[in-house]
Amino acid sequence: MTHRTFRVKRTYAEPARGDGLRVLVERLWPRGQTRAQVAAEAWLRELAPSPGLRRWFDHRPERWKGFLERYHAELAAHPEAWAPLLEAIEKRPVTLLYSARDEAHNAAIALASFLEAQRA
Repeated sequence: MTHRTFRVKRTYAEPARGDGLRVLVERLWPRGQTRAQVAAEAWLRELAPSPGLRRWFDHRPERWKGFLERYHAELAAHPEAWAPLLEAIEKRPVTLLYSARDEAHNAAIALASFLEAQRA
């Protein structure tokens, strides 16, 4: 079986044929976008960071390491929320969708790294 990695993509980018299962992993709906534009097959709000953690992080790169530690701890406490994505990636590509402007420091990147560690 081919080893697939979780893909990460902004909701504002055009959907592509190779995206596979498109999953929105934000607690809030992307501002100004319709369901057709986002083209997500699922919206898994429970995978997003808690509101308190999201406010604390505030997309500040200097808080990235602390955010990763705290968010990964939140995820570890709720395997029922992310386990279906581990099953899905074995069957087809999975693209985690986010709306943040920062393409290097966002919850979808953190979630993808957590999920890859769970697969290892």
